[in-house]
Amino acid sequence: MEFYNNHKMLFWSALVFFLFLTLQISILPAITNQTVYKPLPDAKPLTKMEKAGKAVYVENGCIACHTQQVREVEMDKVFGGRPSIPADYAQNHRMDVWRNTPNLLGSERTGPDLTAIGERQPSLDWHLLHLYQPRAVVKESIMPSYAFLFEEKDYLQKGDVEVKVPAEFLKNKFTKIVATPKALQLVAYLQSLKQTKLPEGVKPPDFLYKKEAKKSAAGGGGGADDLPDGGELFTANCASCHQANGEGLPNAFPPLKGSPIVTGDDIEVYVNIIMTGYTGRPGYGPMPAVGKNANFTPEMVTAIMNHERSSWGNNAKPVTLDQVKAVMSQMK
Repeated sequence: MEFYNNHKMLFWSALVFFLFLTLQISILPAITNQTVYKPLPDAKPLTKMEKAGKAVYVENGCIACHTQQVREVEMDKVFGGRPSIPADYAQNHRMDVWRNTPNLLGSERTGPDLTAIGERQPSLDWHLLHLYQPRAVVKESIMPSYAFLFEEKDYLQKGDVEVKVPAEFLKNKFTKIVATPKALQLVAYLQSLKQTKLPEGVKPPDFLYKKEAKKSAAGGGGGADDLPDGGELFTANCASCHQANGEGLPNAFPPLKGSPIVTGDDIEVYVNIIMTGYTGRPGYGPMPAVGKNANFTPEMVTAIMNHERSSWGNNAKPVTLDQVKAVMSQMK
């Protein structure tokens, strides 16, 4: 009983036990994790601007509504090509002496997961407009406006990055909305969020609880049953800019409804725009290489094209899988 009556022995015993547990539970596992989990070979470190954007992301509490973890369940497949693994977060370093860098995994998914948002939505114009007024691009969005990251000007100055905002979201239609450095940094960080490819020969984890893929009724070449659902692909990859009604947004994203490209016979131009993007349309920002970034297959491109050619009043002849394969083979 002498042990319990000796306050010095009690104190030092408790301290040693606490330090031992800290070493075993926190420090050694952390050192082991740093040794075992290395960045993937093709992983790119954040640039100075992207790091600044990450700080803006943290500063504005984006983690409260967005996750950065693709779980291994099938329903998360829309957010990335594979489930996330520990190596995806191995490049994180302390922000400074006082602050550790959070992995930003998040626990609440009020908005979509952002693990691969740089692949799903690489457009600078879209991100800036979405930050300024989310409901301009996603009508049902409940995301708050981050208009404080932008400036209102009467005239543009050299170096200004203007945001093409539809007139209905402006108090004065002659006002110019210009992105501040913080807005550009945040978008740079969002555009950097991509899933690094696994080394050759490494099999990614499987998605669990898989659902049977739906088939599309539109399409050609190899038979309609060989094509995925064009409407679902359009919603996941195209609707955020061109809108669900195909009418786009004035001065921001061109309409597909009644578009001569969509309803025309030049399949080669149409496929190339989907796969590699387009920068030559006056009055609109550049379209990113959506198909290339999302690794579209000929079947996916065919399904999307036929959905667009038969929706919103468009009534063009369906394209066949063989036609699309022929064009894509020339692109390679």
